[in-house]
Amino acid sequence: MKFQGKLFLWLAAFILAMAIVYGVWSHEAVGTTALFMSFGLTVMIGFYLAFTARRADTGAMDREDADVADDAGELGFFSPHSWQPLALASGGAIFFLAIIFGWWLAYFSAPIILVGLFGWVFEYYRGESRTQ
Repeated sequence: MKFQGKLFLWLAAFILAMAIVYGVWSHEAVGTTALFMSFGLTVMIGFYLAFTARRADTGAMDREDADVADDAGELGFFSPHSWQPLALASGGAIFFLAIIFGWWLAYFSAPIILVGLFGWVFEYYRGESRTQ
C-alpha cells in the first residue's frame, strides 16, 4: 500500500502543477476549479493510503524481491448470482430519467432503489447466530 499512496501523492503534485499552469494560461474558472478539486480528491486518497499503509502488513507490491505469485490468494467473497445490482441500476436509470422528463419520475424510482439496496445489504443475512 505504500506504493499506491506514493503514486497518488505524486499524481496530486502533477495535478496541482497542471491546475496552476492551466489557470494562469486559460483564465477559465470552471476548468481551473475542476483541476483544483481533482487535486484535493487525489490528496485525500493518497493520504488515506499512506496513512493506512503504516498499520497494514507489507504487501508483495511493497517488496523489491517479490514475485507475481506472492500476491496470489483469496481476494474476498463475491456473490455468484445476485439480482440486486440489476434493481439498483434500473432504479438509478429511472431516477436519472427524472432529471430529463420531470421530477415526478423520481417517486417511482425511489422504491426500486430502496428494495435493491435493502436486498443487497441483507442478501446473506440469516438471522442472529446463537453460539452457546
